[in-house]
Amino acid sequence: MSIFDILGGEFIEIIEWTDDTRDTMVYRFPTVGKAIKYGAKLTVREGQAAVFIHEGQLADIFAPGLYMLETNNLPVLTRLQHWDHGFRSPFKSEIYFVNTTRFNDLKWGTRNPVIARDPEFGPVRLRAFGTYSMRVTDPGRFMTEIVGTDGEFTADEISFQLRNIIVQEFSRMIAGAGIPVLDMAANTADLGQMVAKAIGPTIAAYGLAIPEFYIENISLPDEVERMLDKRTSMGIVGDLNRFGQYAASEAMLNASNQPGGMGAGMGAGIGAGLGAGMAAAMAQRRPWGAVPQQAPQQTPPPLHPETVWHIAVNGQPDGPYGRAHLGRLARDGGFTRDTLVWTPGQDGWKPADEIAELAQLFTVAPPPPPPPIPKAE
Repeated sequence: MSIFDILGGEFIEIIEWTDDTRDTMVYRFPTVGKAIKYGAKLTVREGQAAVFIHEGQLADIFAPGLYMLETNNLPVLTRLQHWDHGFRSPFKSEIYFVNTTRFNDLKWGTRNPVIARDPEFGPVRLRAFGTYSMRVTDPGRFMTEIVGTDGEFTADEISFQLRNIIVQEFSRMIAGAGIPVLDMAANTADLGQMVAKAIGPTIAAYGLAIPEFYIENISLPDEVERMLDKRTSMGIVGDLNRFGQYAASEAMLNASNQPGGMGAGMGAGIGAGLGAGMAAAMAQRRPWGAVPQQAPQQTPPPLHPETVWHIAVNGQPDGPYGRAHLGRLARDGGFTRDTLVWTPGQDGWKPADEIAELAQLFTVAPPPPPPPIPKAE
């Protein structure tokens, strides 16, 4: 019995790795206390690469396939082991399996706001977040630059560094893009491609690539978004006077439908008004000599707010002016039928002659008086 038969249990004859974790990027095959048999079988599956490290030096890299570890398949190890002189002895090497599939749904986001200059709002602070995918394109470079001697390297160990690179390039890109904030949602795809292209060279130096990069959201600070919501609401409301009247009537209707409380108070007010009307009607039928009672004072209804107008003077808005002021301008020749006017709630600028309320300011010149009637002699 030869020495190899006695130590046969310490020889590695089959080398392979199956991953069921979905987040392991590099796995070191256990070779502690064992030697790899010359002629052993190496199985590298699709989505994997096998890297041999011999005496601290990167030796050979194997793509997917089935290999017999012999002289023709191990050119670097052949030189290191002197197999070219006829040696066929076992050898000791570290074997790392590198996962070359895509690692999807990795998160990125801006920890601090990015200051950008918006053409409409001025300086604004923006936040953004999204996802990206990552894969190993150069197993040898990835081993030497990132992994080192880590026996089980996961995606979380590199994602933090990649997130810093992404945020740095995104901040630089968004600050110099010049895209208005209100238009960024329509340009997230183009911005994502620009950021992915910008970080490509840095990522390639690690032996990695970013095949997919997505910007899910770009947002303003909460207080700015609240002001933007108010601005949008004002645009939807339109004529504030009519909206105020509508809101007041709705409030009165809702209050009158409430049992007790304010609804009861309003009902009492309406009843008091009806009672005062009946008392005034009965006072007209009082007997002779009775002292008439003084009618309660009534508060006059609120005046309807005056409509004010803006006018266009030499292409620039001027005003607002009331109807009386416009009448004086019309008398002095500074306001004509063709003058463009606008008031809140109106759909664009219109000539004054098309507004019934203003057309009355332009009086038609009366016809010449008839000739005098001669006096009879």
